[in-house]
Amino acid sequence: MLVVANVVSNRVIPAPLYVPWNLAVAAILLVLARRRVDDVALGLGEWRRGAAFGAVLAVATLVVMLVALAMPVFRQLYDDRRVDDDLVTVLYQALVRVPFGTVLLEEVAFRSVVPALAAERRGVLRGSLIASVLFGLWHVLPAWNLNEANQVAGDVFGSGVAGTALTVAFGVIGTTFAGLWWCWIRYRSRSILATVMAHTATNTIGYLLAFAVTR
Repeated sequence: MLVVANVVSNRVIPAPLYVPWNLAVAAILLVLARRRVDDVALGLGEWRRGAAFGAVLAVATLVVMLVALAMPVFRQLYDDRRVDDDLVTVLYQALVRVPFGTVLLEEVAFRSVVPALAAERRGVLRGSLIASVLFGLWHVLPAWNLNEANQVAGDVFGSGVAGTALTVAFGVIGTTFAGLWWCWIRYRSRSILATVMAHTATNTIGYLLAFAVTR
């Protein structure tokens, strides 16, 4: 189901359907998973504790990104042609598409449903590893043209087939480790709200800062 959802959202449906499609997929995943595991295993609870973890991580993310922005060596990372749009479009992307279209599905799938189901048979550690590897593979299509859209990625990995392959490999490995970190946060906080907030902060703040730098 996730393979189909990934291909459809990245290659098939028009942009206006991205959010409703991913919300529908997230809802179906939860309905199916709750036939096998309870809400505690899925991280659907401890909302106040999750909010506290998420708020701390969101603030830390903002501080780190602003420090990176102030350093010339890292500032180039924000030069991304994918955010070269008007302000209304950028606000929609940062405040609607990212949190409700991208983050919510990814957190439900890879920090809630997949690790909970895998942990039933293989334990939390292996379940988190399985979920994180799948989270990395989930980013194959999104990373496909990154070396063309981002100048730093293009300079580091090059162009052509080899450049694309290296970019995708780096994206998969990087998001796999990010998935492991967020799985740890999810189990530590006992709530996927913590990772939803942290993930949203990472993507949304990065998007807005990239827009500012591009402008």
